[in-house]
Amino acid sequence: MNAQTPPQLRPAHPSFWEAFVYWLKLGFISFGGPAGQIAIMHQELVEKRRWISEHRFLHALNYCMLLPGPEAQQLAIYIGWLLHRTWGGIVAGVLFVLPSLFILAALTYVYLAFGDLTFVQGVFNGIKPAVVAIVVFAAWRIGSRALKNNVLWALAAASFTAIFVFNVPFPYIVLAAGILGFIGGKLMPDKFRVGGGHGASDKSYGPALIDDDTPPIAHTRFRWPYLITLVLVALALWGAAMALLDNPVLRDMGEFFTKAALMTFGGAYAVLPYVYQGGVETYGWLTGTQMIDGLALGETTPGPLIMVVSFVGFVGAWTKEVFGPDALLLAGFAGASVATFFTFLPSFVFILAGAPLVESTHGDLKFTAPLTGITAAVVGVVLNLALFFGWHVIFPRATETAPFSGGFEWFYALVSVVAFIALWKYKQDIMKVIGACAVIGLVYTYLA
Repeated sequence: MNAQTPPQLRPAHPSFWEAFVYWLKLGFISFGGPAGQIAIMHQELVEKRRWISEHRFLHALNYCMLLPGPEAQQLAIYIGWLLHRTWGGIVAGVLFVLPSLFILAALTYVYLAFGDLTFVQGVFNGIKPAVVAIVVFAAWRIGSRALKNNVLWALAAASFTAIFVFNVPFPYIVLAAGILGFIGGKLMPDKFRVGGGHGASDKSYGPALIDDDTPPIAHTRFRWPYLITLVLVALALWGAAMALLDNPVLRDMGEFFTKAALMTFGGAYAVLPYVYQGGVETYGWLTGTQMIDGLALGETTPGPLIMVVSFVGFVGAWTKEVFGPDALLLAGFAGASVATFFTFLPSFVFILAGAPLVESTHGDLKFTAPLTGITAAVVGVVLNLALFFGWHVIFPRATETAPFSGGFEWFYALVSVVAFIALWKYKQDIMKVIGACAVIGLVYTYLA
């Protein structure tokens, strides 16, 4: 059979090694934040390889969006688990973040060691407005895919208003959206089907290996012994890791990033304000400006955007000199590793424990409708975060009490608009846009 399965035939089941190579490749090319990564996986797994159908892919994605943590990485764990059981999920999830941990640690070292150079500052001055455009574009991409009717648009608008105007915590927004989705599924079922009943979710790319009508695979059935073993192993791993952290700063990081992983919903974009508040205001591991720089670095490296936690951990351990003034690089890498481990461990538990239950509901509207409502709410939260970062870039010296003080950076506002148009209208690659903005920022910084 050819490398590309003919469209009328169901593809063969990939070997564990074939899947391993794909997940490793994905770890190196997964740029563009959650929206970009989900688009990459959709194109490869649904359209080209046809390992999973469109509806099954969206059903898994909606569950991942319901959970705390990075939905793109959780989606990789879910599909890896469907294909090759528990070890398939673990390999998919680890390889999704491992390349970006090493790349981001190296870039953070360069940033801290040479960050005072005008060259480095100029590059970051250009990347920051590009990040604003990317987050706005992410909101548009998720919205155009998930909001298929006026009811879901109204839910997204209500979510945005709740978090932007009234500062409602995101878990309450998720709960309300899920309840409204459940009620909507009863009263207006056609409005709350996965994908809204038309548009992208009804495209067919030929028979898929895991298709809409595929009978439940043996290992996807719910089993109590499996669930209990999984939870006990995860708790033992967490406890052993905490016991090894004898430095108070690293222990604080272990506890904080565990809470961040468990208490924040809506993927990377919703977790960032919480990490900003803890890392900058509560613990003083880094400054607000460094946090925005970290986000810019996170956008330029592969892996989930929440990998910015490894930047926070690196800078915090470096700043606090956890191993003394002569071992800053070792301290930084230890901080990055601690932040990454404790942030991502719960994602594996949530997927491997919950996926068997979710698999039994993929055709059942009473389960899928709440997930559709939550997906709509996430769009509003992403838009709110775009405004949060845009405000920091365009009014860099403003405060919450005086939000428009300190001067308006018209040039960076213009760069953000141009970058968004390049992404949205001209379908430019995210890395090309970031590269162009970095050059523009460099030139402008030297001229100004």
